[in-house]
Amino acid sequence: MQVAGLLARRIICDAHVGDKLSIGDTYGLIRFGSRLDTYLPAGCEPLVKVGQRAIAGETVLAELP
Repeated sequence: MQVAGLLARRIICDAHVGDKLSIGDTYGLIRFGSRLDTYLPAGCEPLVKVGQRAIAGETVLAELP
């Protein structure tokens, strides 16, 4: 789910219901930057720190069990 704040209401979503995404695929973006909340399943090992900048399709966020 992508959510933009009041000033950044410029969400682009390229994925559609039923699409299958692979590792590294992007499914959209929020123009002008924004905050992203990412929820990971229990047991994941985070590979980034809170507040760290991440680059879509490049930065590995976590290692799955």
